[in-house]
Amino acid sequence: MAIFEDLRQNMTRRYLFSQGSHLLGTASLATLLGGDLRAAISEREGDREVGAEGHGAVPTHFPPKVKHVIYLHMVGGPPQMDLYDYKPVMNDWYDKDLPESIRNGQRLTTMTSGQSRFPIAPSKYNFEQCGQSGMWVCELLPWTKKVVDEMVFVRSMYTEAINHEPAISLMQTGNQITGRPCLGSWVSYGLGSLNENLPTFVLMVARPTNTEQVQAISARLWSSGYLPGEHAATAFRTSGDPILFINNPAGVPSAVRRTTLDGLSQLNEMNYRLVGDPEIHTRLQQYELAFRMQSSVPELTDIASEPQSTYELYGESAKKPGSFANTALLARRMVERGVRFVQIYHNNWDTHANVAGRLPDQCRDVDQATYGLISDLKQRGMLDSTLVIWGGEFGRTIYSQGGLSHENYGRDHHPRCFTMWMAGGGFKGGTIYGETDEFSYNIVRDPVHIRDFHATVLKQLGYDHQRLSFKYQGLDQRLTGVLPTRIIDEILA
Repeated sequence: MAIFEDLRQNMTRRYLFSQGSHLLGTASLATLLGGDLRAAISEREGDREVGAEGHGAVPTHFPPKVKHVIYLHMVGGPPQMDLYDYKPVMNDWYDKDLPESIRNGQRLTTMTSGQSRFPIAPSKYNFEQCGQSGMWVCELLPWTKKVVDEMVFVRSMYTEAINHEPAISLMQTGNQITGRPCLGSWVSYGLGSLNENLPTFVLMVARPTNTEQVQAISARLWSSGYLPGEHAATAFRTSGDPILFINNPAGVPSAVRRTTLDGLSQLNEMNYRLVGDPEIHTRLQQYELAFRMQSSVPELTDIASEPQSTYELYGESAKKPGSFANTALLARRMVERGVRFVQIYHNNWDTHANVAGRLPDQCRDVDQATYGLISDLKQRGMLDSTLVIWGGEFGRTIYSQGGLSHENYGRDHHPRCFTMWMAGGGFKGGTIYGETDEFSYNIVRDPVHIRDFHATVLKQLGYDHQRLSFKYQGLDQRLTGVLPTRIIDEILA
């Protein structure tokens, strides 16, 4: 064991003396962080048994309404006036300039700031009032129309971010600067696992049928940030093995793998006792979870056992790995087995041009699968305890970017208003909340900031957003930050 003695010497004498110019600062930092480090260590030292409500780090502040979340993020920003925010008056404004009194000096992107005109582009699609709520829904979403009374539509969402990277980061992490914990990581940290053989937080990126303008997204959006590493998402791939290296190498049986992991565990425990880094225990837990997933993940992703009635719900495309319908079906199977949070990204909603050529493809990808997911959860008695979220990072402009005709047009980014919906999870189905002006440009009633949305979701999960925090850099960090935030009680059942 000379190697560990060398490590101890390096850490306690040689290393610190070699960094002598920083000794005073190091000692001061150790004093400041000692309590936090000890708390982080003690949090991991006891093995906690998985119970019916999981074993998270933070007890809920009040009884939770939600056990699972399935978040469907439409990357790029769906055009709200072409899908859910019906504006028939705009037909009379075709090719007229957006009034300056409506734009009111709004910040523009570089894609349209150089335009000499901002011509109004009414939606080319027909709308129909659906359900008991009378929600207006675009003709491109015939399946979604059937379940509108299970949904809460918030037509008055808004954000400060006008470009994709900061906007998606704000929507997912509560901050425009990437690297913070996302909503899924906060849920994992707070509530913990319901299944010791599967991850608490899973990420899937669905492949769109149309790939005309796919946005770049990165693992920074589903990282654990300053939370312990175990709360980052486990990414499931859409082709090949669902998780890289989930299978043992050729010639390595499970018994050999088990012996190897036991040896690594003993070495890491010795290292932990010497160094005291809590991330060593995180690594140990991830090794063990990976070993257990070797048997649980193949069963989870084997959809051949699903009856034909499942594909009548989700559509035949659910049989195609990587399709949105396939990921939606897998999401149901995951929450059914105890996964807390499932994040699905569906790309190519950035319709700067060719709305007529791209929007029908996007809607076909998600329409029946969305209907199938909600209907499937409901018939299994899981919708009340599972929250389904649908939305993008911002909206689109009523004026056209580039060329305009009655048959086609483009739309730029628009942060001032956009539409999201939630279903299940204790939200009041059949509710329409918020209102925009006739141009779908400004909010005229009941604005909802992303912070408000996050706080409301956390409440359904059993948490006061002001009290769910993590000490980092001397501050009690929160998903909702420190700016004014309110719970939208009007949309809760």
